[in-house]
Amino acid sequence: MSDFGVVLGSGVELLRGLPRRRAHVEEARRAAAEWATENPGADSQLVVDIRPGTPVVDYDLLLAHPDGGTVALTAPADDGVPWLIEHSTHWAAGQLVSVDEIHLSVAQALTMLRSLSRRDLTPHDEIVDQCLILNEVTADAEPLSAEDLQSAADEFRRGRGLHDREATLAWLEQMGMSPAQFEEYIGGIARRRRFRRRKEAELAPAYLTGHRSRFDRVRALWVTGSERWTAATSAELMSRLPTVTGEAQVMIGDRWAGELPEPLKDAEAGTVVGPADHEGGFFTGVVMERRPAEDDAVTVAAAGRAAFTAWLAERRGRASIEWHWL
Repeated sequence: MSDFGVVLGSGVELLRGLPRRRAHVEEARRAAAEWATENPGADSQLVVDIRPGTPVVDYDLLLAHPDGGTVALTAPADDGVPWLIEHSTHWAAGQLVSVDEIHLSVAQALTMLRSLSRRDLTPHDEIVDQCLILNEVTADAEPLSAEDLQSAADEFRRGRGLHDREATLAWLEQMGMSPAQFEEYIGGIARRRRFRRRKEAELAPAYLTGHRSRFDRVRALWVTGSERWTAATSAELMSRLPTVTGEAQVMIGDRWAGELPEPLKDAEAGTVVGPADHEGGFFTGVVMERRPAEDDAVTVAAAGRAAFTAWLAERRGRASIEWHWL
């Protein structure tokens, strides 16, 4: 057998002995690196295929042929179907969506879903928004601070009820994720959070200037339900509350003007609005106090969040989006 034939046989044995679990990919890379050191003329490269939605992974070994060109070895040890053939039907097999330069797999989307919580958007739009942020941080090589990493990890664990080390390790085992992979995953979250924080700070001043009345602090009272409520003053409306009958919801609170029901957003203090049609019923409300927006830290932060939401909506409108399963 030629020397290259010996290398091929050795490469097959390497592939058949590599661990097939996602959590052990780094172990497989180390084994392949040791093999490459023992076979320097092969100029080898290990290619890892991480299957979507499963902790199982597959490998190829690329070798330089003595007469030129590259030989690819595939040696599945279980079902005998090379992963290249399994995924040959379409380039996007296992991919959920492509947004500009980001290609999101089904597995990545499933991991992402637990952090999506904006009720004013569909899950489709929320996933696209996350991809848009990923596009922005792809080239970000700035080191993350220990504070950024710790804050991202703490928020992640709180959101999943992982309140101690044992619960976190159990979650990692369930997800087929190694501690090193978890650190990398948290690093990605921290990088996206840092981008959002900086973008909000960048956009906030101009947005506050252009939408100032939206950040007035307003104390208001409103009633929604099946009954048409009429009142001339806030005192009259409040006096009628004990007589509420049927299905009705009474709300009273201090909010940003932009967060109020539409009929009250621009109403002046003392103004009674309604009764007006509202979500299949009727709405009556009154602004009890309206304080003009200030340039304090709390208001600027709220303007930054609103500006970032508007920026994402604008980016979503001009992004190249392709859903691969539709």
